[in-house]
Amino acid sequence: MTGKVYLVGAGPGDAKLITVKGLECVQKADVLVYDRLASPRLLKWMKPGGQKIYVGKLPDRHTMKQEEINQLLVDLALEGKTVVRLKGGDPTIFGRVGEEAELLRRHGILYEIVPGVTSAISVPAYAGIPVTHRDMASSLSIITGHESPDKLDHSIHWDKVTNATGTLVFLMGVAKIGYISAQLIKHGRPPETPVALVRWGTRADQETLTGTLADIEAKVKAADFQSPAVIVVGEVVLQREQLMWAEALPLFGKRIVVTRARSQASELVNRIEELGGEPYEFPVIETRMPEGAGQRADIAAALAALEEYDYVFFTSVNGVEFFWRHLAELKVDIRGLHRACIGAVGPATA
Repeated sequence: MTGKVYLVGAGPGDAKLITVKGLECVQKADVLVYDRLASPRLLKWMKPGGQKIYVGKLPDRHTMKQEEINQLLVDLALEGKTVVRLKGGDPTIFGRVGEEAELLRRHGILYEIVPGVTSAISVPAYAGIPVTHRDMASSLSIITGHESPDKLDHSIHWDKVTNATGTLVFLMGVAKIGYISAQLIKHGRPPETPVALVRWGTRADQETLTGTLADIEAKVKAADFQSPAVIVVGEVVLQREQLMWAEALPLFGKRIVVTRARSQASELVNRIEELGGEPYEFPVIETRMPEGAGQRADIAAALAALEEYDYVFFTSVNGVEFFWRHLAELKVDIRGLHRACIGAVGPATA
């Protein structure tokens, strides 16, 4: 039986910006095919035993060519697997989803396109830049900046694009920023037009560089500002001075490893995110019921003598949980502790 492929937008980087449907797809996937712009934190939502295949691309180096990725999706589906192709941002905006869907259709494979939050609007928002504004820009263009200058000239009508909309957003154009700026000035945008580049937007290592069409190339070179970044051109960039919010959070720019057991980490993880940090769950402890017959016999003997104890101390939440599990398993009545004083280390344990 042939499987099905879900072509899913992972959002701009912050794992929580994936859509509800996108997350549901990840949770049911037999195989997850993902790239470097999809948050690695999304991988933890896969079901046990799910296969992960990384096909990430750098500007100058590809793990797999696009044609190979297309064929991989076909091969996996023909094996009867539920496949999720997880792409950064939205799969229909410069995500080459059309090529993947076309090949799947030619092979009679069922597929769905699950839209995602595009970096074109979300990344500027996290930098305090709304891409439209009633007084500054009532229209928006999203343009690729990834191609070589001769291809850009072929695919972009600079004379029409330059002043067609109030805001211009270029994706994947850091390496071409000088050429892009020169073309916009040449075709009528004032040299003093504000420009912002936002790198790794919505993530802990988000970085923003601002300037004008006249000086942004020099600033990019001086700062050694690298891709991936979203380029915003227009008066809306000036809103950043008033609306910058993510970078003002106290934990902005911090990646924080949470070593607690996954079942106990959620509250801490949520607090870190609320304060602007980026938590990574890396549990270094796992609690489980003892498996040795000798250990279990010792526990059974101890619990059978509850009425003999004067004091019982609980040193952790796990200790409390497993104490009650042993009581239930052995059918021991908690009222056997009626003589004992009970102590706990910490309010959560209490």
